[in-house]
Amino acid sequence: MTQALHTPPRTAEAPPEADLAALAARHGLSVSGARPSLSQYVRQLWARRHFIAAFSTAKLTAQYSQAKLGQVWQVLTPLLNAAVYYLIFGKLMGTSRGVPDFVPFLVTGVFVWTFTQSSIMAGTRAISGNLGLVRALHFPRAALPISFCLQQLQQLLFSMAALVVILLCFGVPVAASWLLAVPALVLQFAFNAGISLIVARLGAKTPDLAQLMPFVLRTWMYASGVMFSISHIMSKHTDAPSWLTAVLQANPAAVYIDLMRFALIDSFQGSQLPPHVWAIAAGWALLAGVGGFIYFWKAEETYGRG
Repeated sequence: MTQALHTPPRTAEAPPEADLAALAARHGLSVSGARPSLSQYVRQLWARRHFIAAFSTAKLTAQYSQAKLGQVWQVLTPLLNAAVYYLIFGKLMGTSRGVPDFVPFLVTGVFVWTFTQSSIMAGTRAISGNLGLVRALHFPRAALPISFCLQQLQQLLFSMAALVVILLCFGVPVAASWLLAVPALVLQFAFNAGISLIVARLGAKTPDLAQLMPFVLRTWMYASGVMFSISHIMSKHTDAPSWLTAVLQANPAAVYIDLMRFALIDSFQGSQLPPHVWAIAAGWALLAGVGGFIYFWKAEETYGRG
């Protein structure tokens, strides 16, 4: 009797993992949240294109819902930034000298740069700032940073209406070259979306990245010719190495800004663009867009966990 009381109960041994995998396969079960193949992931994302568009529009509408001026701030914010840059750089620092149509030149640069800046900042918080949505619903997580980029594109299109008025007020004529703004924006959107996907993955694991990004973006802005002409400034510094001018002009933000200036401002000549500028713009869009998408997809099953 004593021996029976002290005998430990028998426990069934856990089946090996191979048997569990075979059992799951036999019943059509799969790992919850497992990363799909790249082709499946693209198809899933395309199937949710309506959600992406609706989500970006809803975020844009809600962005200024508490402000009395409402959606007017979509245009007013970049215009105020351009006014500040005009006073500081154009007047006090004299970057307007030697640059024809400086106000259209500056406003175009500010609007196009704001598109990239806002897309990247929104992408940084795309996962970490929407954990409730990520954990509650099953959908391709890339839909979030892409929808935020689409939101910023919609905001830029609102701002472009104000830009057209400014161009006309400063005597810039309507020209067929304005149509070049469409492929330039498409390439810039692909680039912005790719970088947003990269920082979204990094920001999902390192929330402090959102605090660092404003400093990185501000430095990038000063190197992108938003408030000045890179070719004009570098022509004054004859002692600067030639490779420095090439690097500054090939900077992706500067490339997309200058393409928009070339498309919209007749005084901005093709000689101010770097050689093979459209190839450079397409290369940056392809590298960032495809590379960022694959980089984000590789960590798909980790988002919202931990």
